[in-house]
Amino acid sequence: MDKLTKYFHDTAAELKQVSWPTQHQAMLYTALVIGISFIVAMFVGAFDYIFSQGINFIVNRF
Repeated sequence: MDKLTKYFHDTAAELKQVSWPTQHQAMLYTALVIGISFIVAMFVGAFDYIFSQGINFIVNRF
């Protein structure tokens, strides 16, 4: 039990040294992640659509 207490004490000491982002930075980074995720989803979706249309064209032709 003594090791568990030391672990939590050391963890709390480390968390005090962390440089936490401001609320503005956190909101900005969150918006950035959502925006980039949307762009990647559109990119992957476009390629999926193009490839599926190509496969359908090939399958229906033969």
